This record gives sequence, structure tokens and C-alpha cells, in this order.
Amino acid sequence: MNESSCGMFRFLRLVNASVDLQKSINSSNASLYLTDSDKVILREWVIYPPYWPMKILLIAPVLCTCAASIAIPLILVAIFSNHSLRQETRFLLLGNALLCDLMYLVLYTLSAIFNAAHLVFNNVGCIIHLYLLAAMYSGGIITAVLMVINTYLAVLWPLHYFTFLTFSRTKKLITLIWVTALVIPTGLFVVMELTSHQLPCPINTCSLPIIMVLTLNGNDAVKFTYLLSLAGVLICLSLIFCCYTMLYFKTKESGICKGFMSRASVTFLMHYALLFFYFCPLLVLVMETLLYVNNVIGLKTGLWVTLAVCNILMVIPKVLTPYMYGMRYRELSNSVKLLFKTKCVHTDSPVS
Repeated sequence: MNESSCGMFRFLRLVNASVDLQKSINSSNASLYLTDSDKVILREWVIYPPYWPMKILLIAPVLCTCAASIAIPLILVAIFSNHSLRQETRFLLLGNALLCDLMYLVLYTLSAIFNAAHLVFNNVGCIIHLYLLAAMYSGGIITAVLMVINTYLAVLWPLHYFTFLTFSRTKKLITLIWVTALVIPTGLFVVMELTSHQLPCPINTCSLPIIMVLTLNGNDAVKFTYLLSLAGVLICLSLIFCCYTMLYFKTKESGICKGFMSRASVTFLMHYALLFFYFCPLLVLVMETLLYVNNVIGLKTGLWVTLAVCNILMVIPKVLTPYMYGMRYRELSNSVKLLFKTKCVHTDSPVS
């Protein structure tokens, strides 16, 4: 493998961290370093991947990206073409979340197609691609947290809500979201770069599932960064769950949720279902990490689990979000219908 290919992911060099052989044997973490058989498995996986299973797992991200590409641009146009909608914080945050989700789906699906077609990113392209994936995922999670906090504030302090969250403050808040989303992956990449060693990289790939598994074979700094990232996302989702739970009891006390089939109850049920789909992949990754670190499962099993999580579980909530929110918000659904009516009027109008 030449020097440029080995430089594709400098943080993958962490997989073969330089340690003394005797220290590795005596260390409790010795089993986490890649063995020669693991390297063979990785090379076979990259060069000769299982054909039909890989193609089947590719169906979900492709379909989800196509479905999201239909709904999300339509919702964004409906929001920003309507003056009243683009002045409200909840719709601006929703548009920002949908934009992050769409960009994540497009970027991940492209990388999955490239890997299935054995097309390799160059050094700079691959690093930028991974950076953008992490940034878009971070931006989506941060925006989701702020969306539920925004709803919480609107329900509990309705009189002070509009004076507190003005349009100018909302724009600054969205700018802060993007800055934070770009800074978080920068910190992760800096940590991985500073703790890397100049050793030959075991594989030449730009596959996110493979990289996620290989981080568990790195040194303590890399494993800590990976686990810290999972913990951060779980904390954000737990905060969302707590806010929705408090909102449910507040609305129930006020009489808004009068029955199981009331509009408010169905809305909360929709939020909980969507939150469940966000929790599932992270819980599976945590379980897979614990099993892999404790040698309960091998490298190949870990690769299959991570691939299924990335290709199926992580893309499902991102394609459900535009359809669920588009149907539940009356103002947004009316704006979308108005777009179609306007288009039909222009189409049916006679040419003078």
C-alpha cells in the first residue's frame, strides 16, 4: 500500500498503536488490538465484500434518501415562501433540522454506494466527507434538543415566549447551532490526530461502519472519544425525553390531553415514536461496544451489526421526521397544500 493510501485516514493508524509485545500480552486490553487474522478479515471485507448482503443493506439508505429528497425540499420551500412561517422559531428550527438530516442522508448514501462499487475516496475527500457527516449529525441532534426546549418554553411561559425568542435571536441561535456542529467534529479529529502514530494503516477504506468498529481497537484516547460521543448523543436524547414527559403531564393537568385519541395525545405519541427510533441505533451501538470489548463477539460480527445500524437504524428517523412533522403542523401542511394548488392553477390557466 503506497504512502498516499495510507494517509487516507491518519486516525486509522491508531488501530495498530505501537506497544511492547510483552505489555500487550499482560495487559487486559490486549485482545482489542487487531491481530493478523483480524487484518485479513478487514482486507477481505473491503476488497471482496459479501455481494448480496451488502446490496440488500444498501436498499434502505437509497430509499430513505429518495423519500427525504422529495419531502424535505418541499417543506423547506413551504416554510421560507410563507412570511408568517419563516418568522416563527419552531418552523425555523424544523427547517434547520430537516436540512441537516437531508445532507446527512445524501452524504452517507453516496459513501455507501461508493464503497459498494469499490470506488475509493482520495485523502482530502475522505476526511472532508467524514467531517461533514459528523457535523450534519451533530447539527441535527442539537437542533432536535432546541426544538423540544422551544416547545417546553412556549407551553410553560406563553406570555414571555415571544418577547424572549424574537426573530433576530432565532437567527443567532441557528448560527450558533451551525458553529457548534462544525466545532464538535473538529475537536474529535484533533484528538485522533494528536494521538495517532506513524504506522502502516491496515486497510484503505472510507466506510463509516468499518471506522466506527476500528476506533474500539485504538488507544485509550480514541476509545474515550468514541464513547464520549455516544454518551453525548444519549444525554441529548434523554433531555428530549424528559422535556416531552414533563410537557405531557403539564398538558394533561391543563386538560389539553383529554383522551388517548386527542390531537395533543397523538402528537406526543408521534414524538415518542420518533424518539424511540433515535434511541434504538445508539442503544444497539452501546451493546455492540460492550460485547466487542469483552470479547463476546468477534470483529466480523461487530462489522455486520455496525453496518446494519448505519444503513438502517440511523436513517429511518431522518426520513420519518419530514412526513410526521409535515402532517402534524396545520400551518405547515396548509402551506404545502397551497404550493400544489398554486402549481395547479398555473398549469390549468389558459394561454392568452
